[in-house]
Amino acid sequence: MEKSQANLEVFATTLLELAHQDSNLLVVTSDSRGSGKLAPFGKAVPGQIVEVGIAEQNLVGVAAGLAAAGKIVFAVSPGCFLTARALEQIKNDICYSDRPVKVVGISAGVSYGALGSTHHSLHDFAALRAIHNIVIVAPADNFETREAVLAAAKASVPIYLRFGKKAMPHLPRPSPTFELGKASLIRQGKDLTFLALRRDGRACVGRCGTSGEGGHRVQSRQRHTIKPLDEAAVRNAATETGAVITVEEHSVNGGLGEACASLLLQEGIRVPFKIVGFPDEYTVTGSQNEIFKHYGIDGPGLAEAARRLLAKK
Repeated sequence: MEKSQANLEVFATTLLELAHQDSNLLVVTSDSRGSGKLAPFGKAVPGQIVEVGIAEQNLVGVAAGLAAAGKIVFAVSPGCFLTARALEQIKNDICYSDRPVKVVGISAGVSYGALGSTHHSLHDFAALRAIHNIVIVAPADNFETREAVLAAAKASVPIYLRFGKKAMPHLPRPSPTFELGKASLIRQGKDLTFLALRRDGRACVGRCGTSGEGGHRVQSRQRHTIKPLDEAAVRNAATETGAVITVEEHSVNGGLGEACASLLLQEGIRVPFKIVGFPDEYTVTGSQNEIFKHYGIDGPGLAEAARRLLAKK
C-alpha cells in the first residue's frame, strides 16, 4: 500500500503541480509557508506566493482582491486564527462579494495539541456554516486531499479547505471516487452508521467496522464535505441501519452532528443518534492523540459509543 503522508504535504505537492501548469495560481500566506509545507512552493515559483506576515485579516482582503482580478487564489493560514480573526473578511470580502477564494485552514482541530485552546480550531465549521455562499471541506486522507485541491482550483465559488498535521492513513474505499458535496461509503453495514469527518473515519473503520462488536455490522461513511450537506446520505444512513453516530474533530455545537440531527428531526426521521466531538469546554492539554483519547474520539471510545447506542435500539 502507498505510504500515507500528512494531508498538508499532499496539499502542497498538488498545489505546486497546478502552479507549474497555470501562472495565474497564487498562494497568499500569513507567515505560514513553513507550517503549511509551502517552502518548496515558494522556492520553485517565488513569483506565485504572497507573504503578508501575521495579519490574517489582510491576508483575506489581499486574496479577495487578487481573485477579483482573475487570479486563482489559495489563502493559507492556521485555521484557529483564520476563521476567528478574519471571519468578518471571509464573510464580506469573499462570500458576500462572491470571490472564489480557496480559504485553507491548516493545523486545524487540535493539531496544535499542547498549545491549548487558544490554538485549537473547534469552532470553524459552526462559524462558517452560518455564512452564505461557502463550501466547507475536510478531506480525510491523501486521496481526498488531492481531489479536493484539484476541485477547489476549478471552483467558481468560495471554498474552505481544512487540514491537520498528522499523517493520514488511507481509507479502504470500495470505489475511489470523489465529488464535492457527496459522502463516500467506506464500509457497508446494517445495524449502525458512523458519519465521520477527516481523520475520524479511520478509527471508525478500524475499531468498529466489523461484526466483532457484539455481532453487529457497522456501516461507515466518510463525509469530506460538511456544506453543502449530502442530505441523501444522511437519510440513507438513518433508514438503512436505524442508528447514527457522527464523529468530528470539532465542537459538538454547530458542526456535522448538529447539521445531521437537524435534517433528520425536521424530516421526521427518528433513530438513536449520537454526536461524538468535543464538549462545550476548554480542551485539556496534551498531544493530539492524548486529547482524542480523553474525549473518546479514538477507536475504543467510538466502539463504546456504538455499544451504548445500539443498546437503545
